[in-house]
Amino acid sequence: MLTTPTGSRSALLTWLLVLILALLPGQAAAHPMPTTTVQLDIHSGYVSAELALPLNELQLATGWTLLGNGAALEVYSSRLKAYLLKHLVATTPSGQAWTVTVGTPTLTQAEQTMTGPYQEFVVAARLVPPTGAGASTHTFTLKYDAIVHQVVTHSILVSVRQDWERGLNGETPVQVGIIRTDTRTGTVPPLQVNQGGGSVWQGFAGIFLLGVHHIAKGTDHLLFLLTLLLPAPLLVVVGRRPHWGTFGGTRQSLLNIVKITTAFTVGHSLTLLLGTLRIVNVSDAPIEVLIAISILVSAVHALRPLFPGREMLVATGFGLIHGLAFSYTLAALNLSAWQAALSLLGFNLGIEAMQLLVIAVTMPWLILLARTPLYPPVRVVGASIAVLASLGWLGARLGVVNPLGTLADTLSPYGPWVIVGLAVLALLGFGWSKLRNAPSPAP
Repeated sequence: MLTTPTGSRSALLTWLLVLILALLPGQAAAHPMPTTTVQLDIHSGYVSAELALPLNELQLATGWTLLGNGAALEVYSSRLKAYLLKHLVATTPSGQAWTVTVGTPTLTQAEQTMTGPYQEFVVAARLVPPTGAGASTHTFTLKYDAIVHQVVTHSILVSVRQDWERGLNGETPVQVGIIRTDTRTGTVPPLQVNQGGGSVWQGFAGIFLLGVHHIAKGTDHLLFLLTLLLPAPLLVVVGRRPHWGTFGGTRQSLLNIVKITTAFTVGHSLTLLLGTLRIVNVSDAPIEVLIAISILVSAVHALRPLFPGREMLVATGFGLIHGLAFSYTLAALNLSAWQAALSLLGFNLGIEAMQLLVIAVTMPWLILLARTPLYPPVRVVGASIAVLASLGWLGARLGVVNPLGTLADTLSPYGPWVIVGLAVLALLGFGWSKLRNAPSPAP
């Protein structure tokens, strides 16, 4: 009697299953199944992983009743944790086992480009290398075959989301491999993760760029500062009802801009430090509300002076609030002490670089416009837009969904066009003023 080796029989069954699925009439191709994702955050002493498991695929692999089961999370939470502990293993390149712990699952709605919406379990795990023996969180073997050990057509996309030494800070995950069944052997090969080659310079540069991107995308932070600077080139007419007067001169305008910008920098730098080191802990919800209020106050001030001559104090005070919002980004990275110290410097420099760039390409045109009759309507329109945006954000951050808040969130891409528009208006207005004030030719 002839016998078939176990490995060959497994490979044969795998090939037969793949062939059957391939011959099914178009349905599998028309409705591809979602993939599992594993996102790794690499720290100096451990690796955290976020595992996302589609319910439909997990049901196929385990036989659990998950789809259409409103109590799936409650019923299967403990079983899922035990299941993952059996199918998630990390080792050093020499085979020494890491310590693996699995957190409590959550049930979320997800969507992938090819599959459309679906439900998935999301589970956090922590992988800790053994002490000594040269173990590194940047080089290890990941053995993870949940779902794919039973559903051979399934695949697992593994990416690194955070790795300070390689300049990855959660903004753009980098795929490092795909775990899938080897159809020749019927086994699931482990994934070799090798994130070596990073450096302190790469980490610093990555954090610097994170600061740049944070401001570039942080429309509310820039809108506050620019709105506060909007009346900087103007003199205040003091009286029963103070109002903004005429152009105060280039030197005075530049001095006001430097004072306000410096005051805002001092304020947000202080709370960025305190918040990142967790010396000051304030939840983000009230801070986001106060940021919207800061924009509203600066916008009203741009329409009519509320605190003439005290802009530096206001910029410092509101800078303290904005700095706490900045600190959440760094605090969420869970950096080591020396990484946090370098990151505070790099992140703050990135913020300042982007702020200075925006001010450098905006304020010259505002100063030029302030010398023309076009500036009053430009100031009023700009301040009014800031008022509407701040009210929209304020409502949204208090839980009131409104079209103004949604519209304000889309302002960022139009920034360059606004600057171009200001430049055109400034040049046209200044040229027109020169022509109007030019002496008439002698008869």
